[in-house]
Amino acid sequence: MSVWLPTAPCTPGACVEPTGAAAAVPRAVLRLTAVAVLLLAGVALSPLGGRIPAEWVGRWCRMIVRAMGVRVRVTGTAPPDGGLLLVANHVSWLDIPLLTAVRPARMLAKTEVRQWPVAGALAARGGALFIERDRLRALTGTVAEIAGALGAGAAVTAFPEGSTWCGRAHGRFRRAVFQAALDAGVPVQPVGLRYRQQGGGPGTAAAFVGEDTLLASLWRVARTRRLVAEVEVHPLIRPGTHPDRRSLARAAQPTAPEPAWTHTALVASALQGSDDRLGRPSTGPHDGRTPVLQLPVR
Repeated sequence: MSVWLPTAPCTPGACVEPTGAAAAVPRAVLRLTAVAVLLLAGVALSPLGGRIPAEWVGRWCRMIVRAMGVRVRVTGTAPPDGGLLLVANHVSWLDIPLLTAVRPARMLAKTEVRQWPVAGALAARGGALFIERDRLRALTGTVAEIAGALGAGAAVTAFPEGSTWCGRAHGRFRRAVFQAALDAGVPVQPVGLRYRQQGGGPGTAAAFVGEDTLLASLWRVARTRRLVAEVEVHPLIRPGTHPDRRSLARAAQPTAPEPAWTHTALVASALQGSDDRLGRPSTGPHDGRTPVLQLPVR
């Protein structure tokens, strides 16, 4: 397992709930068309780079999220200008425009994102820092590159969990990226992300997990009605308040991590039968793609 990119037990079949009352197909198609137009407009304007005001970039990202039919609620104080490491839990591809709407920044992304249609070109032109996840030896160089960008006054957005989780459970923040903030002497801005149905509890329709494809996730979100994205900006962590990356990562985690074996038990239960803790019916027999572990009795 990669130290940089741990895996999560979440899978579409076990964790992602049905959308319930779904939007009509024509409306979903219209939403996806609007998003495509906005992305193409972003690609066309991306050569202007830093000449585009950050406020405009934030508004454009909000427009992308709203075009998908997602309402946005932001609480907390706006992050400061200058060098800043912005960290958040990772649930969906929607996390990226949501965080950019809060604070435009250079995104820390896996190299595979560069191959995504439209979005890959936009990320590259927007100054994304790409990680070669399978090369552990490249980790030191990646941390140095992030520290250099932070030290030069740039804001960098990272998802320290290293993998997407369904939103009902969360992974532990990995420590490596926080070393870059310590080396550069910049503050850390924690942000908590949560998706829910309007008037209801936390939902998983926006989750982009496991073997889920980007197109399948886009279509599911486009067809979900009354989806709300909640963005909670937590208090800023000033430089020098934590002596090492371990304590800094612990302080920055906005949500308590789920013990891996506990959530794996939920996934196994959902695949094998009813899952009382998630309050949803069985998704059917085990499909052979997700291991069902024999877990110790507590």
